[in-house]
Amino acid sequence: MNAAVLLLAVVAGAAISGIVFYLMFFSARKNEDASRLQAREDFRQLLELAEQKFETERVRQRSELDEKKASVENVVANLAERLKSYEEMIHQFEADRSVKYGSLEKGLKDASEQTAKLATTTEGLRCLLDNSRARGQWGERMADDILRASGLQEGVQYLKNRVQDTAATRPDFTFLLPDRKKLNMDVKFPLDNWLRLSHAATDEERSRFKKDFERDVKGRIKEIQKRDYISPEEGTLDYVMLFIPNEQVYSYIQEAFPGLVDEALSQKVVLCSPFTLYAVLGVVRQAFDHFHFTQATQEVLKLITQFAATYDTFKERFLKLGEQVGKLREIYDDIEQKSFKRLDASVSKIERVRKGEEKPEAASLPVDLG
Repeated sequence: MNAAVLLLAVVAGAAISGIVFYLMFFSARKNEDASRLQAREDFRQLLELAEQKFETERVRQRSELDEKKASVENVVANLAERLKSYEEMIHQFEADRSVKYGSLEKGLKDASEQTAKLATTTEGLRCLLDNSRARGQWGERMADDILRASGLQEGVQYLKNRVQDTAATRPDFTFLLPDRKKLNMDVKFPLDNWLRLSHAATDEERSRFKKDFERDVKGRIKEIQKRDYISPEEGTLDYVMLFIPNEQVYSYIQEAFPGLVDEALSQKVVLCSPFTLYAVLGVVRQAFDHFHFTQATQEVLKLITQFAATYDTFKERFLKLGEQVGKLREIYDDIEQKSFKRLDASVSKIERVRKGEEKPEAASLPVDLG
């Protein structure tokens, strides 16, 4: 019995164990199916959520992409406009550069031509300065230009290369002054030794050429003294002018030989340059104008004297006319006060008699109206 009970108990335990196992297996399977279904549902929901997120993100990305595209297109458009303006500027620069290069080329060509002309002129001037006769003609031309610029007229205020009346010498210029006075001027250009002095390389050469130049200037002063340019017979002033047509040479004489100008003045020779000649000619012009002004003043005084005499005669005749007019006025007043009144009375009476307002008298009209 115990064995049967034990067996029964074992069978019952096995049955219970089988039932429990079955229940546990079925429950686990069911739970597994439920979990699988739940997992599928969760996965489906996850997919839907992911799809929604993906769609939202795709829309957002597309919106951002459109904005970035629009921004990029705007930047590209601005960049294209700038590139176009830069291209136009480059074309303009190219055109300006062509014009400027053309102008520069033309300027360089003109400068080259001017340099060539200057070289030709310089060579001609050098040849001119090497010839003493040509230097003298050039100096005379410069003096003549200064005279014309000062307002002086050839043949009126000055004469050029005219032989003197009482001497065989011929000054380069003769200025005509008031009271038939004259002032002679010669053009001298002591240039040779001055050019050597300017190009001297050593102190010894400069000292030697300086002495030679001083000797040349003094020689020109003595030369002009021997030409009878100061002549009482000609009516000249007591001085003669020596014109040096180079301001630099004249300045060097003043600087290097300050006593030479006074020495020339003591010999009645006045040194002058293109600048100082203006001042001297200004004084000459003023003297000439002052002379004419003095003559005009004397003529005016003479006319005033004649006018005063004529006025006195006119005044005397006018006073006589006044006296005659006074007498005539007295006669006129007498006629007006006596004769006119009597005639008016007679006319009035005749008019009254004509109208019958008054009877006529036997007496006749007066004969004597005075």
